[in-house]
Amino acid sequence: MIMVFPLLMMTNEPWKENSRKGEKPSIVILGGEQSLLSSAALYSVLKFSLFTSMILALLVLAGCRPSGVLLQPVPAEIERIEGHASLRITTEQGSTRSKFTFLFQLPQPQQGRIEVSDALLGRTLYQIIMDRERAVFVLPSKKVYWEGEEEEIINTFLGFRLNLGEMISLLRGEWAGEEGEEESRKNAERWNLNRDEAGRIVAGKRGNLSFEVKEFLSSSGLPRILVFQHPLNSGRLKILRIDFNRPVKKKKAFSFDFLARYQHVSWEEMEKILADEH
Repeated sequence: MIMVFPLLMMTNEPWKENSRKGEKPSIVILGGEQSLLSSAALYSVLKFSLFTSMILALLVLAGCRPSGVLLQPVPAEIERIEGHASLRITTEQGSTRSKFTFLFQLPQPQQGRIEVSDALLGRTLYQIIMDRERAVFVLPSKKVYWEGEEEEIINTFLGFRLNLGEMISLLRGEWAGEEGEEESRKNAERWNLNRDEAGRIVAGKRGNLSFEVKEFLSSSGLPRILVFQHPLNSGRLKILRIDFNRPVKKKKAFSFDFLARYQHVSWEEMEKILADEH
């Protein structure tokens, strides 16, 4: 990147007396000649130019600095994953874009919370809360919720069926499962997974659903950009920020207690409410 700074150039022998007595010395600024009122004025011009250049340089450096996506090194033992991502889904009817935050608790029982917002306005569209016993799709603006199987709930979000463990594995980039994680092993067996020379999962296929990792976070096995393909849709998921094992900010992030103040509706009713909102 090339920085262009203001140029000041003195004329030859600027302080030498001119032929006409009492005439002030002159300077050339970018090819044009102006009267130099005083040395104090020249000092002010130089100081202002230097100050402006420094501000411009700081702004350029701030704009060029890459944003921190991976906020800390991946720990050896992951208990929680949280972050922010963007999602684009394309169907025959067109494309939709959204952003979402996610929080997943990995040790059994696994729990998950996803909050989806409008990509442009940033307003909350809906929330998903899941654990091994229950999964709900919540519309805060109308104080209604729909309860279904976790694969049904995730299907409303991504457009294809995944269970909670598969959703976590997709973002985590690890499907093998540790000792004792029977569910993770079962999930891995459902998929045909491809790895690169470093052992990172670069693609996966299960029936007519497939995904591919287009970009990893640094040298880790964590996916930065995922693309997926399904007969009914295709999509692109990009991680904007991810962190691990931080204390949960919301005390009842995975609690269903608040639903006592909400109305339970069927999926058909929820679809109609969503259609009316758009």
